[in-house]
Amino acid sequence: MGKINKKLKAIDFFCSGGGMSFGLQQAGINVLTGIDFDPECKNTYETNIKNAKYILADVEKLKENDLSKKIDIKKNDDDLIMVGCSPCQYWTIIRTNKKKSKKSKNLLHEFHRFVKYYNPGYVIVENVPGILNRHRESGLDKFISDLKKQGYKVHYEIVNLNNYGIPETRKRFSLIANRNTDKKIFPEPNNSCPVVADFIGKKNGFAKILAGHKDNSGFMHTVAGLNKKNIERLKLTPKNGGTRHAWANTDLQINAYRNNRSNISFNDTYGRMSWDKPAPTITTKFFSISNGRFAHPEENRAISLREGATLQTFPKTYKFIGNNISSIARMIGNAVPPLYAKQIGKVIIKNHYDRK
Repeated sequence: MGKINKKLKAIDFFCSGGGMSFGLQQAGINVLTGIDFDPECKNTYETNIKNAKYILADVEKLKENDLSKKIDIKKNDDDLIMVGCSPCQYWTIIRTNKKKSKKSKNLLHEFHRFVKYYNPGYVIVENVPGILNRHRESGLDKFISDLKKQGYKVHYEIVNLNNYGIPETRKRFSLIANRNTDKKIFPEPNNSCPVVADFIGKKNGFAKILAGHKDNSGFMHTVAGLNKKNIERLKLTPKNGGTRHAWANTDLQINAYRNNRSNISFNDTYGRMSWDKPAPTITTKFFSISNGRFAHPEENRAISLREGATLQTFPKTYKFIGNNISSIARMIGNAVPPLYAKQIGKVIIKNHYDRK
């Protein structure tokens, strides 16, 4: 980790398990606090984000002036960074139950309140591309317009994080607003385009395990169990990128996929990752082979919690603390990959200290 500069400091709204905070800290930014309404994230966040405070709060109910009572911040601070990576399931193009995520659809507006009130030196937003595709409904139009009225230089784009060294085909909306200089700042892609084999597998320290394996060590190479039928399905799925079409004409075929249309629409479900390609986007359900191409390239199981975290570029020493596989996977899947967050932090640091 780079030397922490006490001057530049960050507040991470909707911090979850700390992916963005960890990356900014690795870049050398002093992370003051993470804010989230999920009590299960507290131990993970405070264990990994050194000297940062976890504020358990629903941002919709948190008042602007209450934040300065909880932590030592003030208005118009050029050295302050406010980060808003709100839960994004409502705006995703992935087919999910939007009723469950409807409450989170206005969280950009709630974050906007704090930005207007405190007027920090920098603002970071990271979300799904759908927030831009539906920019009026999501509140993004007004958010950007108001940032510009406040004097920020705003740069945003849809990025494929594989171009930034993350081994996933993870497309994200990223925004950095800066009111300290006249520059629009944004990390440059390095186009390294890593693949699954660069991060997981035996040569990267991942032992061969069976479905249902529970790792009680901090390494957490834990994997969800599978019923006998799903194990049989994976045995018939070709290694290194195979799909469920290999057993489509057998009695193992899933009833919902028996008609041609749905058979094509959900092509990745029950599929294996490929060693020589990036992983799909690691979602909150990556532990389940029925929720995407989350089967191991060779072994007859889904990827483990640690494999998912590693593909998200969390270091292997990162400690996830949760009640079950589902809660830990949610923290991992919701995270901003720390390696990408570190690159964001680096460009902000450079801009800040290059000022004349």
